[in-house]
Amino acid sequence: MAYIRTETLVDTTPERAWDALRDWGALHERLAAGFVTNTTIDGGDRIVTFGDGSVVRERLVALDEAARRLSWSIVGGPYEHHNGSAQVFAESDGRTRFVWIADVLPDALADRTTAMMELGTSAIRRTLEGDRVRGG
Repeated sequence: MAYIRTETLVDTTPERAWDALRDWGALHERLAAGFVTNTTIDGGDRIVTFGDGSVVRERLVALDEAARRLSWSIVGGPYEHHNGSAQVFAESDGRTRFVWIADVLPDALADRTTAMMELGTSAIRRTLEGDRVRGG
């Protein structure tokens, strides 16, 4: 099983970052604008459309307010197994550390998943910092 981790420092408060992360249906607007172009809620799942045109169904696994952590699974392909989580941490200087982790099978999808997560992490930083600049 491939283990993939990305992280970035974001010039925004952990409260703002968590508020955007926990907004399950607004991924394309509040957290990863451009990287994700649309999010549609279907029952408890969200259907996510990425900038490259790929579409996945994500199922919410857990939302932990105290830990500021969200976890989900991609269901129905292309993975045999996918578990993702994202969490925000307060830094001593007032910024936020954003950590995104995924465990995936098959291993053959690890390189593509890593590349997507790196692009996504950059988009998250830009989106959250843009939110700060706009005063959101």
